[in-house]
Amino acid sequence: MLMPILAVIGGLALLIWSADRFIDGAAATARLAGMPPLLIGMIIIGFGTSAPEMVVSAFASLQGNPNLALGNGYGSNIANIALILGTTALLSPIAVQSRILRKELPLLTLFTLLAGYQLLDGRITRAEAVVLLAAFVAMMGWSVVQGIRQRGDSLGGDMEHELAGEPTLTPGRAIFWLLLGLVLLIASSRILVWGAVDIASALGVSDLIIGLTVVAIGTSLPELASSLIAVRKNEHDLALGNVIGSNMFNTLAVVGIAGAIEPIQFSPEVLTRDWVVMAGLTLSLFILGYGFKGRGRINRVEGGFLLSVFVAYTCWLIYSVITTINTPV
Repeated sequence: MLMPILAVIGGLALLIWSADRFIDGAAATARLAGMPPLLIGMIIIGFGTSAPEMVVSAFASLQGNPNLALGNGYGSNIANIALILGTTALLSPIAVQSRILRKELPLLTLFTLLAGYQLLDGRITRAEAVVLLAAFVAMMGWSVVQGIRQRGDSLGGDMEHELAGEPTLTPGRAIFWLLLGLVLLIASSRILVWGAVDIASALGVSDLIIGLTVVAIGTSLPELASSLIAVRKNEHDLALGNVIGSNMFNTLAVVGIAGAIEPIQFSPEVLTRDWVVMAGLTLSLFILGYGFKGRGRINRVEGGFLLSVFVAYTCWLIYSVITTINTPV
């Protein structure tokens, strides 16, 4: 049991570090290639912050544990909204000015409803996974168009300010960190998946629960760090954009990749518990962030509510684990 625990801790630490290096290399390479800051933020960094979830989920499915991948995707979405935005808004209320983010919020809600529809029959087939991946490709194409058309958007200003504070890398160093980060992402993901599966087996709990808790929270740490730093710099749109972009990647690409590798069979709790919480939080984010009567804003009270939902949901999962362990076979 000690080795799997060390594997999870070490794997998460290496995963977070390698994701950071991967983002630095990818962003620097894109900047050297002349890509606009808004596109770098929406696509390059969006890929980078979601890379841990995507690589972990791919390896989980390849090793025959697609429920770990599903738990990772949905659990990360819950953690992103409830834990990350809740904590961030408690420290500093988040104001939403970006027109692009106001367009992405209803899209995220629509994708969440699509995910719920696919869960109704208790499985995600390869065909359904392909639909998710097709929606992801369409979303990325839409992002490119928006990034070109809306260069003056406040999100682009935040991203330009953020990139200006980063050290300038030479082309060689940028590519080096890009490739090294990718290799270490793959290695750390394999270590993490091995440890997580062994812990689940030792405790007698499902891969899904481990994915929803330990793996989901761990792979969401890059978003937490970037959101806290963005708010501290008064880059509110960037903080919210990190979460919205990551949740789109998780809902479409993370689950889509896992399901395309191996169809996912899951217990009814995924729909009645995990998706319901994820959908409720996504709808709350849409209502708070869109700002139907003016500029969207997530204040400290609303941040506290989001964080309390995360605590309650985590307690719910812990209770289900204790019940499972204590139930005679």
